[in-house]
Amino acid sequence: MIRIVVSALLAVALLGGCAMFGDDDNSEPPAKLESFEQKVRLRSVWSRDTGDGTDEQLVRLVPTVVGDRVYVADRNGSVRAYQLENGKELWRAKTRVAVSAGPGVGDGVVLVGSSEAELVALDADTGEERWRTLVSSEVLSVPQVYSGVVIVQSVDGNIAGLDLDSGDRLWLHDGSVPVLTLRGTSTPLVGEGFVLAGFASGKMIALEVETGREVWDNVIAVPQGRSELQRIVDIDADPLVSEGVLYVTSYQGRLAAIGLENGRLLWDRDMSSYAGLAVDRQQIFVSDADSEVWALDRSSGASLWKQNAFRRRSLTAPAVVDEYVAAGDFEGYLHLISRFDGSLAGRQRVDSKGIQAKPIVLGDRILVLGSGGKLVLYQVETL
Repeated sequence: MIRIVVSALLAVALLGGCAMFGDDDNSEPPAKLESFEQKVRLRSVWSRDTGDGTDEQLVRLVPTVVGDRVYVADRNGSVRAYQLENGKELWRAKTRVAVSAGPGVGDGVVLVGSSEAELVALDADTGEERWRTLVSSEVLSVPQVYSGVVIVQSVDGNIAGLDLDSGDRLWLHDGSVPVLTLRGTSTPLVGEGFVLAGFASGKMIALEVETGREVWDNVIAVPQGRSELQRIVDIDADPLVSEGVLYVTSYQGRLAAIGLENGRLLWDRDMSSYAGLAVDRQQIFVSDADSEVWALDRSSGASLWKQNAFRRRSLTAPAVVDEYVAAGDFEGYLHLISRFDGSLAGRQRVDSKGIQAKPIVLGDRILVLGSGGKLVLYQVETL
């Protein structure tokens, strides 16, 4: 319990733009947004109020798109399904739990995790409850589904494989966590029969989906420093896979490129991030722990450019849309910058209560969920 309470305090400080770690000036405020000539416009296609949002809590509520539908959940237990093209509400369900992560969607099921360690499964077509079960602790990563198995990682470091039809546990990978961590858990990647998961210890592992057997592991970041704060190396940013390479970054640690089949390190470089990353064919884009946006060469990790206009603004993970990189901030602005040189291109305020969820790119459109529950589909238009 001590670990969880301290983690929450650290996370609140990070979201507020404070520098609690190292020798930085703790009083440095978030960067002020400067005016610029906009090159692109974000035109609202439709907008919906999806409930109470995060209720000012640091939780992992994301919009999830499957086919022609988008699913969202709020902190107070509501789960909704909308038609993607026009935002029409299709159904609404009340789970009666404090939702802390989700929804995850797959194989006809919508899944949400709670702060009370409950996992609730709903029918994706109707919203009717199929089952609910307890896992080992609070869920702060989005539940995943693959080939009839539900994968859920909880804040105590455990990963469970559950039967999709019943919620019964099939296997458990017993992880461990340091005494002091950030509040958060990266969402495991699931595909090709494997689960790829990161831990607060700075380690990345691959497990078999069917059995939970460990296939390989790789230490992404080694704790360093004299204090527990300095030794935090959480992998809270969601890892990404592209063309057979796994890209993963940790807080106060490294960004690494890893061969997917054997876990062999291809290259690495110093980097600190808890927000996340995105990739295109040549570049990796990272929102670092100070909310500076980096573009790096995919083949080597070499720096190409850095944009510091959003320093301490608690950026989300970036997303690539056409010629731009999009990210939200703690005041609810969605920013677009050029993916070629990092120059400012566009800005639109989405939700006055902020944006925590990574924008979802759908061709030349962007779907954004604000922390206050506002869900907007934007069309990207060049001016």
